[in-house]
Amino acid sequence: MNKPLKQHLIDPEICIRCYTCEMTCPIGAIEHDDMNVVVNPDVCNFCMACIPVCPTGSIDEWRVVAEPYSMEEQFSWTELPEQEEVGGTEADTGMEAFDDAMAELLAEAHKGAGGKAKAPASASKPSVNMYTLGKPVEAVVQGNYRLTADGADTDVRHVILDFQGKPMPVLEGQSIGIIPPGETVDGKPHLPRLYSVSSPRDGERPGYNNVSLTVKREENGVCSNYVCDLKKGDKVQVTGPFGATFLLPDDPEARILMICTGTGSAPMRSFTMRRQRVVGKKSGGMVMFFGARTPESLPYFGPLGKVPSSILQKHLVFSRMPGQGKEYVQDRMRVEEDIVAEMLEDPNTHIYICGLKDMEEGVERAFTNIAESIGQQWRALRDVMREEGRYHVETY
Repeated sequence: MNKPLKQHLIDPEICIRCYTCEMTCPIGAIEHDDMNVVVNPDVCNFCMACIPVCPTGSIDEWRVVAEPYSMEEQFSWTELPEQEEVGGTEADTGMEAFDDAMAELLAEAHKGAGGKAKAPASASKPSVNMYTLGKPVEAVVQGNYRLTADGADTDVRHVILDFQGKPMPVLEGQSIGIIPPGETVDGKPHLPRLYSVSSPRDGERPGYNNVSLTVKREENGVCSNYVCDLKKGDKVQVTGPFGATFLLPDDPEARILMICTGTGSAPMRSFTMRRQRVVGKKSGGMVMFFGARTPESLPYFGPLGKVPSSILQKHLVFSRMPGQGKEYVQDRMRVEEDIVAEMLEDPNTHIYICGLKDMEEGVERAFTNIAESIGQQWRALRDVMREEGRYHVETY
């Protein structure tokens, strides 16, 4: 009998097809087709370079196998196979099959807030990968509105897409892919760029089959410039939906602590709108720490001000205000330590962090300090929350 082997896999349900792992892998062991992103067992050397860059934790899946799953098998999956008994090795002991050196590499790669997330227990079951690279769906632009002031240092757009009667069952917290036209310098079609949906599941307007996105124009960004320049009536090719863990709990008693910067506000907007429609005028149990350079560069600054404080407690934080010191979301979290600490102690609290990856370290330190103030170890508390489907991070 063959000696059991360790095989690195990617969870096709959780993967959001951002292709970051493929672009990061130094030896070209990660490939994609129209459906899935997979790891080639003949090339992978377990270097772990792909682990920390994955925003969802979908890359961190392993099986102990007698014969590696082929590329063809992996490309056909809609979900991961269960771990089979292999020479007496059971599913939940697969990680124990790693030698000490491999375990140390994993520990190093997972330093910080990364790791595999779980969906909230009460969240709706998401549809995933309904439209693929090979079979995208066409959407028509209903509107494209600038969210930041004309003189602001960032150009952020609110883009509304109509799917013309075709189903697009997107849940709050999921993403869709936009395929920009044209080809790369290598003559290959552009890969989709992932954008978090900023509208709730029943549409930008209730009952309408549309989806909104929050898109920041990036200098030399092929897809961001394409999307930001779209005009009403333009047609776009869309893939998705993607994402199966960064989801809103359907429990109306759940409390939501949101920490975001820039366009990381997109899923938070969808959460807030869903809560407004479902919870109504009662307390939404939502607290948001939202960071930007100035009020003029903060997406949805005006609409956020109109959300009642009974539904959403808002802490808008600015780092480039004239005559004032720089303040970041982690700084305001420490100022508002009492509410954060109280939410950390509440088993109904769900935490969502979304934005630039640079924010993670500071937010982690703030949580560490605040948890210690109530006699808790943040790492242990965070891991419990993640295991219970109450801790979610998507940073890029």
